[in-house]
Amino acid sequence: MPSCKDFLRELTDYLDSCLDPETKKELDKHVEECPTCWVILDTTKKTLKIYKGCAPKAVPAALEDKLMAAVQAKMAERKCGQ
Repeated sequence: MPSCKDFLRELTDYLDSCLDPETKKELDKHVEECPTCWVILDTTKKTLKIYKGCAPKAVPAALEDKLMAAVQAKMAERKCGQ
């Protein structure tokens, strides 16, 4: 049976219905038995529903730079840890 970490790793594909039937079935079972993952799934679905109709807004340049620096640092950290 998948762990919570497995569920979180597959959450995007789960929500996009991009999983093979067996994986989807295993994750469905996990969500039924795990209240934490159920809440995460429910909250994520509700959040997507709320924001789906909103017009996209530009990210301020300073924030974009900060986010990109954080992503690049994390990627570099992973490369070093291999």
